Amino acid sequence: MKFERKHAVLFLAIAVWNVVTYANFAKNLVEAHQAGEERATGYWVAHTVLIVVNTVIAVVLGALGLKVLRGAGRGAGDRQPVAD
Repeated sequence: MKFERKHAVLFLAIAVWNVVTYANFAKNLVEAHQAGEERATGYWVAHTVLIVVNTVIAVVLGALGLKVLRGAGRGAGDRQPVAD
């Protein structure tokens, strides 16, 4: 598959969305923990894992989006597929 500029924009938009929403989620989770909210340990662990995994997804999609954008900047004759 050949990624184009529209794919790069989508990847970057998803990456930004993940960072913004999960940063807010992490802030709320920390505030709840500091306020002494009574929850099972599994609750805190599961939600922390969700935050970490989605942050990793954001980094991967952001890096791929940037790579595609850099590749899309070449001339039409120079284009090579970014990933197969």
